[in-house]
Amino acid sequence: MSAFHTIGIIGKQEPDPRVPATLQRLLAHLERRGHRTLLEPATSALLSDHRSPAGNSENDSLAGQAREQHSSPYAQLATHSDLIIVIGGDGTFLHAAREVATTNTPLVGINLGRLGFLVDLSPNCIETRLNDMLDGNYDSEYRSLLETRLMASSANGPECKPVWTGKALNEAVIAKWNTVRMIEFETYIDGQFVNAQRSDGLIIATPTGSTAYALSGGGPLLHPGLDNLLLVPICPHTLSNRPLVVGGDSEIEVRLCHHHPETARLTCDGQVAFELASTRSVRIRRGHTRVRLLHPRGHDHFQLLRAKLGWGGQVQEGARC
Repeated sequence: MSAFHTIGIIGKQEPDPRVPATLQRLLAHLERRGHRTLLEPATSALLSDHRSPAGNSENDSLAGQAREQHSSPYAQLATHSDLIIVIGGDGTFLHAAREVATTNTPLVGINLGRLGFLVDLSPNCIETRLNDMLDGNYDSEYRSLLETRLMASSANGPECKPVWTGKALNEAVIAKWNTVRMIEFETYIDGQFVNAQRSDGLIIATPTGSTAYALSGGGPLLHPGLDNLLLVPICPHTLSNRPLVVGGDSEIEVRLCHHHPETARLTCDGQVAFELASTRSVRIRRGHTRVRLLHPRGHDHFQLLRAKLGWGGQVQEGARC
């Protein structure tokens, strides 16, 4: 008997004909296995807008059931599910992970995106590798989230108070916006001054995010099991300004020099944006909640890097020295 009696499903929202087709295939397989399925509203709507060419009445019936009984927002969906399956790319997975992290409901991803570092199952694996995972043959791991707080000066004194709090699984980015000028800021770690810099911005990433924007910015790859945070400058004016790895329990504070306050903004995972015109500083630290990810049994992070980053060209596994 599978431990995952009720399975929630979240699909990619951008138009993509592969999503309804994969969703129908997944629902049919889960029904054959006897699982109860819950779909979040936008995902269930995909089925009403897309019918299989053959007019499969079983899939149509599943779509109606999802719309009428099983639609719920992300957090509510996770609360009532034993497992969340995400159909899409890493962007879809990041959004889902931030929303369901507090419920401790595990997630697994079916990749319809490009690289797919977080969604590591192919749609063709639904009846094989995903089936094995549903039977209990999986590896489980936890990934840390960043907690980001925007601090504004108090009207009653120099002290700062938080005006907004956000979460990120990959990275928080402070970057210039709508300008060709660089922005100026100071960086502090646990209250100690690190440096002042003029650049296009700063990436603060988790080990999970070291394969994302931070990698494009020249940062190192961090194994997801490490307890670290990564600071990567974006096009710094001083070429000796290099990426910095700090302990995972560090608090990073970026104090903005507001010569042109309208030219900077914060983004979390590239999906949530906030203007920094009235912000005194941004404080970033590891959050208290973590995301639980499931992988097929024998998951190999380095094999994933080889596949996604093209390491080793076409060398066959059996041809290694």
